[in-house]
Amino acid sequence: MTAPNSTERKACWDARDHLWKCLDDNNDKAASCQSFQSEFEAKCPAQWVKYFSKRRDFLKYKEKMQTEGFTPAEGPQQPS
Repeated sequence: MTAPNSTERKACWDARDHLWKCLDDNNDKAASCQSFQSEFEAKCPAQWVKYFSKRRDFLKYKEKMQTEGFTPAEGPQQPS
């Protein structure tokens, strides 16, 4: 597979941005954004789709940690 040229990269990034906006507007309900998801997958290399999906998950997690903070899980109590 050859690397995407600048026009193909821009089309991919635009499709990604439209999908992410749709997901943001619909509280991450993927069913509401199926057409944007299909366009994103059609315009981007599969490896990029995988990367951008993980990137969005990370950015959402990071935003949550910055706004809500970290709460440790309640695990088994260690004997003193």
